[in-house]
Amino acid sequence: MTLPNDLKASTIAAQAGGAIDMPSGGVVPPVQPSTTFVRDEDYALVNPDNIYARDNSDIVRITENVLARLEGAEEGLLFPSGMAAIAALMRTLPAGAVILAQSGIYWGTTKWLRDFSARRGIALHEVDASDAQALEAACAELKPDLVFIETPSNPWLKTVDIAHAASCAHQAGGLLAVDSTAATPVLQRPLELGCDIVMHSATKGINGHSDVLAGVLATSKPAAKIWTDIKADRHDAGAVIGPFEAWLLLRGMRTLPLRVERMSASALKIATWLSAHPKVTDVYYPGLESHPGHAIAARQMQGGYGCLFSFLVEGGAAEALAVVGRLKLFHRATSLGGVESLVEHRHTIEPHTGIPPSLIRVSVGIEDAGDLIADLEQALG
Repeated sequence: MTLPNDLKASTIAAQAGGAIDMPSGGVVPPVQPSTTFVRDEDYALVNPDNIYARDNSDIVRITENVLARLEGAEEGLLFPSGMAAIAALMRTLPAGAVILAQSGIYWGTTKWLRDFSARRGIALHEVDASDAQALEAACAELKPDLVFIETPSNPWLKTVDIAHAASCAHQAGGLLAVDSTAATPVLQRPLELGCDIVMHSATKGINGHSDVLAGVLATSKPAAKIWTDIKADRHDAGAVIGPFEAWLLLRGMRTLPLRVERMSASALKIATWLSAHPKVTDVYYPGLESHPGHAIAARQMQGGYGCLFSFLVEGGAAEALAVVGRLKLFHRATSLGGVESLVEHRHTIEPHTGIPPSLIRVSVGIEDAGDLIADLEQALG
């Protein structure tokens, strides 16, 4: 069944893009685990769409279609993790290319980009992309082949004007890629703001249940050379997602808009409460009017500001760790976007990246916001 193009995200997600298992009539798409597919006596494929599971999987195609529709894209590609998606994108760049990457983003991305660029003879430059003038100047001077930004960023929650970043990249002759993981397609659609490729770690909010590793790239220009190169790289390098993971991802996505709505509302309520607490010195959340990027976020995010925020407590590492250790409802674990609330002391995990020892990162789940505030209140003392 093909759903109309004018439907809202909640309808597309709930109905899995219109996928019905026609042989059985099941409203849940099935999983086909086979890695290879038969031919008839004349050596014609029984199903012309399926030859080998590296590129051919019905459930992967269904999930990619739903992701593309949620993102407002023409095409989406699934990968076994967010970093695999980023790697496939970057591997399309030739030796000698120039990458301009946002500073202060997810450390795993920054570290990999630095190592990859050094190995490949790629010139990597980092800039605070939330500073519009700095980004514009860097693009004009460096003429990057690719500009890579993350908005809202992790763990600083900086926001970047996507439309302005796209303009800067295109005027310099390059392309813009946006990591939109913290926003999910429900809150932010970078392709509609001019970016060329949008990326998500689908492990996070898109899946939402902390039980699947996945990444996605999406584009509105599937005929562009970089996109056809990405598709070829995925096939040749084998960076594919398995059918069970794709099925779990699709199941999680069916409640994505509901989860994001609840988590965003709770995160704003909790961040607002924390900003008035005497033992909290700062809160980084784009939903707060005091946030330097609030105006940009309000313009390019719709329906909320996401589940992720960070805050600073009085003192240093000892005080922050004591707060984290006293929390009862927040799980001390690494990730974001799941139905359960998580808390991290980032300095412990990334001690050499400039993260303040007093910073605590929070991913708000779907629990009652009042219960979460009470837990924070007793932990802060």
